Amino acid sequence: HVQLVESGGDLVHPGGSLRLSCAVSGFTFSSTYMAWFRQAPGREREEVAAIDTQDIPSYTDSVKGRFTISRDNAENTVYLQMTTLKSEDTALYFCTTYIVSRDWGQGTQVTVS
Repeated sequence: HVQLVESGGDLVHPGGSLRLSCAVSGFTFSSTYMAWFRQAPGREREEVAAIDTQDIPSYTDSVKGRFTISRDNAENTVYLQMTTLKSEDTALYFCTTYIVSRDWGQGTQVTVS
């Protein structure tokens, strides 16, 4: 079965950096796209970044130039390197993939204050 486990969330000051990790199991990671979403209280879950099997990334406008998504196929892990963090980045961050349907991790909390 598909399993996604996020980690790395923390409390950081504005302008700080954080790296989130998502450990993957249960499917062929190297041939599957991965993405990061986030959800803040009272807001809809939104896509932050995605990376395809060719290592081509995409980002939502609000994080371009600050966040970097990457994948390590040998470790079955996808990362989200976040820099120049803002209070608006505070959210629960989820790792996700889509095979026959969308699968989610439990999320890791990022708080910027």
